[in-house]
Amino acid sequence: MLDHALTHAAFDDPLPRHQQSTHRLPQVEQLLQQAFLVPHIACLSRPLVTRVVRDTLSEVRQSEAFRQHGVTPAHLEALIAKRCQQQVRRRQTRVINATGTLVHTNLGRSPLSHKLWDEVRDLNTGYNNLELDLATGKRGGRKGLIATLLTCLTQAEDSLVVNNNAASLFLLLQEVAKGREVIVSRGEQIQIGGGFRIPDILALSGAKLVEVGTTNITTARDYLDAITDETTMVLMVHRSNFAIRGFTESPDIGELARALPDHVVLAVDQGSGLTCEEFAPDETPVRQYLKAGADLVCYSGDKLMGGPQCGIISGRADLIKRLEKHPMMRTFRPSRIIHSLLERLLIHKLNKSPLGEGIAQRTLADPAAMQVRSDRLMAALPDCFDALPAQLVVGGGTLPDEFYPAPALACRDPRPAQQLLDALRELPVPVIATVRQQKVLLNMATLLEEDMGPLIAQLADLLTPAPRES
Repeated sequence: MLDHALTHAAFDDPLPRHQQSTHRLPQVEQLLQQAFLVPHIACLSRPLVTRVVRDTLSEVRQSEAFRQHGVTPAHLEALIAKRCQQQVRRRQTRVINATGTLVHTNLGRSPLSHKLWDEVRDLNTGYNNLELDLATGKRGGRKGLIATLLTCLTQAEDSLVVNNNAASLFLLLQEVAKGREVIVSRGEQIQIGGGFRIPDILALSGAKLVEVGTTNITTARDYLDAITDETTMVLMVHRSNFAIRGFTESPDIGELARALPDHVVLAVDQGSGLTCEEFAPDETPVRQYLKAGADLVCYSGDKLMGGPQCGIISGRADLIKRLEKHPMMRTFRPSRIIHSLLERLLIHKLNKSPLGEGIAQRTLADPAAMQVRSDRLMAALPDCFDALPAQLVVGGGTLPDEFYPAPALACRDPRPAQQLLDALRELPVPVIATVRQQKVLLNMATLLEEDMGPLIAQLADLLTPAPRES
């Protein structure tokens, strides 16, 4: 690729100075003083740009095209700038989500409210009392008010927060079940994104997996018949990103909880974090699991709850205290940013304030806003779109069987769909879209209000309007 590029860069007449080929490559420091690298240094840092320059010079020096023809200064600068731009595209950057998936794992999961973020800004740009008891002036607990707020929300005796729900599950298995048997239904031995498998997590934690039931049917009797003196836990797992329909059966959790021996802990990986949200009637909320007799419930703090990405374990106070003392807890504990955001979110949620609502709840409560965004785009860029009905999903491994109506716009641009999809991702504020029936589709459900201005401006330059019919 490099040889080909250099070959086409060399020796056209007449040649201005910057196009004259040379076999003498400039020094790294000379290139770093050039104006074209100033914005890249600001974006990437001088050491990283230095590394890019050195690597590019090394590749050019070793190429056959350079040995035969040399290279022009202009082309060398273009190569370096291209390599720098490739690094820039790896930075975290704002993107516009036009996929129709609200909690998108690849796009940072749940966006937070601007007002919620502003409420905790001073807590995180200055010092705070994360581990200081203001009443005594001595070192205090890290949880602060969060566990009490979660008790108000879920009726749990106690709770703790870790950095994600996978950590929640690993921690409770390590503390409660290491070296002991854990019973799991065959229909709940799931794998979610990134290769996270329930059997693997059990093995890593040191717990011994005992399988019961079948893929589609597991009864309370299946669990009870598998219990031995070595059994320490029954684990029920949220199926997350798939659903089983038809001839199925799962035990009533209350019935199972009442029948389990005292030495067996009933733990539930609830997953989605449904607490008081009302748009998912088929999803079991955390409070209901606890009320039915679950000893521990672990769940996500961001997906349906709407807070920052974290994992929460709620349940029996004695078990929570054990988890807090586990050596791995220090590894899994989240930062003060997570604690402050979650605390403020829970206060707003308990007050039934809009700031306590997650992205899924806000979006599904106002379907008319999706159509307003569609009409605005159509009016701003006439002849560029066809309006189509589409669907939105919550995503993030939640509500896998729930689809909600949403408007979408299909781009009329004549370019092949993949080429246009790539061009959208190359925009200054990348636009992430999907393809349906060879057309690029912009789903209105996942556009945020602050996305509309830059989206319209960028698409005005990118899209080619279809000719009007005479």
